[in-house]
Order: sequence, then structure tokens, then C-alpha cells
Amino acid sequence: MREPVELRLAEGEAEFGGKSVQLGASLRSGLPVPPGWALSVEFVDAIVSGDADVLATLEAFLRDKPQPFAVRSSGVGEDANIASFAGQHFTELNRIGFADIVDAIHSVWNSGHSEGARAYRAKLGITEKPRTAVTLQKMVFPDCAGVMFTRHPVTGADEIVIEASWGLGEAIVEGLVIPDHFRFGKDGTPRERRAGTKDICIRPLPGGGVEECVIDDPAKVSGFCVDDTQLQALVRLGLLCEQHFGTGRDIEWGIEHGILYLLQCRTITTGNPV
Repeated sequence: MREPVELRLAEGEAEFGGKSVQLGASLRSGLPVPPGWALSVEFVDAIVSGDADVLATLEAFLRDKPQPFAVRSSGVGEDANIASFAGQHFTELNRIGFADIVDAIHSVWNSGHSEGARAYRAKLGITEKPRTAVTLQKMVFPDCAGVMFTRHPVTGADEIVIEASWGLGEAIVEGLVIPDHFRFGKDGTPRERRAGTKDICIRPLPGGGVEECVIDDPAKVSGFCVDDTQLQALVRLGLLCEQHFGTGRDIEWGIEHGILYLLQCRTITTGNPV
């Protein structure tokens, strides 16, 4: 496919990669995923190789699309049951304009073909050549964001675990903060509530890209960044994801101006390279 496809229409992981296909299925199921487009492996390879016709197609496509975008890796096999390439395959946030988006696509493609990603594949016995598609998605600028597991990722307990921090969720993924931590039963009953230390947040820059900033308000650093109503909405979202896609979900989420968005929903990884 040598043109962008609306995300909700993306089917076929071999063509569009795991992330685009999963988000497309989530949109078709009525889950609150930000709109976007899927760029196929073929389309991304052509961009990286400098194909003039494909670059012209992308430039024309972007002219009337609302920006900025999140440019996310959607590798074939990237979110398989035995492997998660989180931390290996890049996401480029708050990208604005044709040149910036092309640069982000190159960055995402390069991350999927890096030495680190290749070593990870080798440890898991994955011998297929890396194949990188891209998810091009409306950028969400959350007041708070985080991760959620519908099975405890360490103990395996059948419960919901939520971690939350201010700003973009990358502050948690990159280990910059100790996030707020919550555990709930599947019936919504609270089991644990522990405030973190959230003295750093990642926020967008006006011209594109993001930056780390220091939080100096003690109430925000040591207080909770989500309230009870938002936590119950998160629990409901986790249960809906299980209803549509099966048990044991690894979810990324963000809350922007009071609206909860689903940013990623994949199977909790069972494999662990050593």
C-alpha cells in the first residue's frame, strides 16, 4: 500500500504492523483511540529510500491534516505474545510539518533496525528481517498519563494495576519519576493506593518536539494526579479492552482536558530475554 490508510481501516499485521492493526481494531470496537493513519511497511520503506513519488504523496496528504502528530513504530511482530520492543522502537512526539514528519519516520525506522533491536530479536530467536510500518496519530497533550495492566505484571494476580504521572507518559516509560500506583479488583474495589514522587514531566514545545521540565509544586510532586472518578473510568476501560481483546492487557492511556484516551493496547509480554 503506497498511501496512508485511515487507522480504523488498517487490517493485516504483515502490511501495517501490530500497533496500527491493534489501534484500528480498538477504534472499530468504539474504544477512545485518537484518530490517525497507518503507513504500510512498503510505504515506509519507500520514504526511507527517498522515493520521490511516495514523498510527494505524503506531502500532499499532510497538507490538509490537523497537526501535530505522534509518529509511532508499528513493527511486524513488535507486540507479539513473547516479545515487547518497548524502549527499542521509537515514538516521535509532537511532530509538525512535512520535513519534521519525514525525519521522524526515518528515526522510527532506524530504531527498528538498530543493533539493540537486532540483539533483542536474536535473544528471542526471531530470525525474520525487521519490517517497520508506522502509525501516524493525532497528538494528545495529556494533563496526566500512564500505563495500566489488567493482570499484575509481576505476580500474575487477576487485578488491575495503574501507574500515573503528570504530562506525557514517557516520564514513566523512561523512569524519570516514581509514578502514583494503584491496584483494583476487577469489580472496581480499591486494593492499594500509593502516591509517587512526580518532580519531572515531559511537555510539548510550541514548535514541535518535547522537553523535560521540573515540577516545583509540592502538592503536585507528592499528591495524586488522578482522582477517584478518573480511576474508575480507567478500570472500566481496562475491562472493555479485555472484553474485546482477551485477558492480560498492557495499556497506555492519557487524560486531556478531562477526556480519557486509549493510546495503546497490547498483550502483556510473556517472554523475557536474558
